[in-house]
Amino acid sequence: MAIDVKKIKELRDITQAGMMDAKNALEATNNDIDEAIIWLRENGLAKAAKKSDRVAAEGVTIAKQNDKYAIILEVNSETDFVAKNKDFLALIDDIADALLQANVNTVEQAHEIKIAKGMSIKEALIHATATIGEKIELRRFELIEIKPNHTISFYNHANSRVSVLLDFEGKMDSADAYNVAMHVAAMAPKYRTINEVPVEFKDAELHIITENAKEDPKLQGKPENVLHGILQGKLSKRLADINLADQQFVIDEKFKVGEFLKAKNVSLKEMVRYEVGEGIEKIVADFASEVAAQLNGGN
Repeated sequence: MAIDVKKIKELRDITQAGMMDAKNALEATNNDIDEAIIWLRENGLAKAAKKSDRVAAEGVTIAKQNDKYAIILEVNSETDFVAKNKDFLALIDDIADALLQANVNTVEQAHEIKIAKGMSIKEALIHATATIGEKIELRRFELIEIKPNHTISFYNHANSRVSVLLDFEGKMDSADAYNVAMHVAAMAPKYRTINEVPVEFKDAELHIITENAKEDPKLQGKPENVLHGILQGKLSKRLADINLADQQFVIDEKFKVGEFLKAKNVSLKEMVRYEVGEGIEKIVADFASEVAAQLNGGN
């Protein structure tokens, strides 16, 4: 059966499918555009299912806001190359915009939200997986409602791999708020203040510091009270490194960040920092083996 080239183009424009996928869809549905769209989605599900057990540890993060909400999210892909694809980046933006309009707080709920072309986020991710050829998934997001007398600030690093979203109670100059967000991106504090650091973490760090001290010849023979003070000092330095308030402000080193915020008469209520792939166990594959697998028909 002859396939109309114009219909292939029309189908590709609607679905962003590849040339051969569009041709196969039209062949399977007797040149019926509507049926071909359905065929592509069903076929996409099958292709995406084959990729569902792959590890998607690359991708992008983004933070943005509208007049009611601010959002930060991470969408993963399998390779950094795909994360730079303009269609992939457009999808991320569409997802963020859709979630800014929806009052949801779980990935499962987010999957049901509609984006452009009438697809749900879940359908769009499946379609992207089938079209791009890599596993694409919404990993996480956080939505913050913008409250009266609060200042929202966000920062997206140029490589799209680190984003920060901050919610301050109190009005703050936008440039100052943005500088704090940049600091969080650069210094990666795990907690807002030392009071948020779990006791278990403090105990574990003190144990490590104590064990290391036993191997340090400079500390051998120190009186117990002196040694105790040294160990506590090392612990305090470690805890200062991981909580924002006690970090030296990289924009103005005269201040610790907590002191800077106090001087601006604001307090930080929410701090969210996403870095692509953090916490995901990546599979390090042999490149030659990957190529051989693909030549042998692997997907």
